[in-house]
Amino acid sequence: MTDTKGGYIDKFLKKADRAVQDGVKKAEVMLDGAVKDGVKKADGILDEAVEIGTMTAKQAARTTKELQAQAIKEKDSLQKRGIEKISRGILAAKKVTTNTRNDLDILEKLGKLRDDKIITESEFQEKKKKILERI
Repeated sequence: MTDTKGGYIDKFLKKADRAVQDGVKKAEVMLDGAVKDGVKKADGILDEAVEIGTMTAKQAARTTKELQAQAIKEKDSLQKRGIEKISRGILAAKKVTTNTRNDLDILEKLGKLRDDKIITESEFQEKKKKILERI
């Protein structure tokens, strides 16, 4: 009878061992599937990240070109305004110089008129004062 009980226990232990081995195999298959799914999902996420990075880089390049074009327009505008201001300044300086030269010529002529006694000293001084105020 001992043999019979020992035979049942051995059979029971063998069945239990097979069940454990089957469970381990199923767990390995499930784990392998989970790992594959995880890798597949990670690959998908990386592909999306690369796509977003590519779009971002293209957008940055586009924005850079737009900003460069805008900067060129601003530079040209500033340069044009600067040249216009300088030109106006030069014209104003030429005008002042011309007016001053003309005023000095007039003073010289008035001096000759005074010396030739065509105008009086007080008339000369009055005209001279007005001319010097303009200068």
